[in-house]
Amino acid sequence: MFRPFLDSLRRHGVPVSLREYLDLLAGMQAGLSDWSPEGFYHLARTTLVKNETHIDRFDRAFAEAFAGLDDIPVEALVDEVSIPRDWLEKLAEKLLTPEERAAVEGAGSFEELMRRLRDRLAEQQGRHQGGNKWIGTAGTSPFGAYGYNPEGVRIGQHESRHRRATKVWDKREFRDFDDSVELGTRNIKVALKRLRQWARHGAADELDLPGTIRASAEHGYIDVQTRPERRNAVKVLLFLDAGGSMDDHSRLVDELFSAARAEFKHLEHFYFHNCIYEAVWKDNRRRWTETTPTWEVLNRFGRDYKAIFVGDASMSPYEIAVPGGANEHWNPESGETWLRRLREAWPDQVWLNPVPQRDWGHTRSIQMIGQIFEGRMQPLTLEGLTQAMRLLG
Repeated sequence: MFRPFLDSLRRHGVPVSLREYLDLLAGMQAGLSDWSPEGFYHLARTTLVKNETHIDRFDRAFAEAFAGLDDIPVEALVDEVSIPRDWLEKLAEKLLTPEERAAVEGAGSFEELMRRLRDRLAEQQGRHQGGNKWIGTAGTSPFGAYGYNPEGVRIGQHESRHRRATKVWDKREFRDFDDSVELGTRNIKVALKRLRQWARHGAADELDLPGTIRASAEHGYIDVQTRPERRNAVKVLLFLDAGGSMDDHSRLVDELFSAARAEFKHLEHFYFHNCIYEAVWKDNRRRWTETTPTWEVLNRFGRDYKAIFVGDASMSPYEIAVPGGANEHWNPESGETWLRRLREAWPDQVWLNPVPQRDWGHTRSIQMIGQIFEGRMQPLTLEGLTQAMRLLG
């Protein structure tokens, strides 16, 4: 039954043989794994992966072979097939062909979009569905939920679908990334080690074992030698995009955050949403009440810090280029203005993007941020991390 999984591993370049496959089956038969996807994942990775550089490939093959496994209701596997309620609710969503999407026109400018929204709020008296003008659902209007428009204001929709919303009306709660995650972080730590720079400083309170052996041999008696403690001298600022379309990549960013916590003693992190503006925050649960002015961050941390930005850069172009274009609030200055200030403050910087690099050319905002960072955007893969560490080093 796991033959498709074996084929997927080979397609992704994991050198697995029939011997390892039989070991996996034997482990399952012996009860070394419970019936949860996580338990099977650990057993499969232990028996099938022989080199840590192949863990990332294994994860991609596992995700491909068992996509959607966590979404199957337990009751559907036990008694009878049940259709989740949210599946039925989604039937009301507007689904368009590529030709129909091309025929839907945007407002043309951020100012025109906001003018139209003001007019609709003043004129509309009731609920609408399936239209192209009023605030409603399942239509091509630029205002509402579960429809399609290349430039719109999302109102009353649980999550992003097309990554096209210029603004989001609803208040959303984001979660912090978990710095205790261990699953899959080992290969990321290997890449991050390239950035670690060690320095000798402080009192000579660490045993110098090679020096002690050498001095004892030369003097004919035990001559204990000490040296200043060896410490990690790298200072890192980590800016993490949280919520919205980044929910799709939360597990990968969890692993990066956990690995960075373990590797860098001098690490400060801040969150932002889509693009950085006049404020960032440390706790997503308090993002509306406890923020840190970006100017304060710029003035607090010196140029010896290395800045790492993590985000999918997938947003409305207005969020980058236009004052007032931010997704959830009115920003006095454009996102591009702030990004350029941050780049000037910390010359050693990179942007890590979890979106596959082959897809970057399909999203205008990714291209815009890539231009702002002048080629210092790297994919959030093992190879991309390795290249990013070279750029920072």
